[in-house]
Amino acid sequence: MKRKGFTLVEIMIVVAIIALLAAIAIPNLLSAKRTANDAAAKATVRSLSTAAEVSATANNGAYPADLAGLTKFISSAATYCPAGTGVQGYNYTCTYGASGYTYTATPTTPGTSGSKLFSITTGGVLTETAKES
Repeated sequence: MKRKGFTLVEIMIVVAIIALLAAIAIPNLLSAKRTANDAAAKATVRSLSTAAEVSATANNGAYPADLAGLTKFISSAATYCPAGTGVQGYNYTCTYGASGYTYTATPTTPGTSGSKLFSITTGGVLTETAKES
């Protein structure tokens, strides 16, 4: 009589191999997610800055004084600029003024959701600061 199926030892070996592969792959996936969040935050602050500069150009050098003024030029600003808003692992802070602006992206969980702090000021000057936990 032939028996079909796997022995307990064979199943345990397969489970051990799967666990080993998962232990190797999961940290790489988390690192890729953190890198993607960093890139998205950098692109977001650049987009907000570009919209503010376009606004200043259209309004004889006056920058948007508030969120409403900025959303005329970039509708997604309402997603990022309310204080404490967390989007893709980053919190955004938007400061407005007739003579300039500052947009900042800070990781919600430094080292996990993002690894850098991005800040852009009037004229589109972007600064990156490592923000490890």
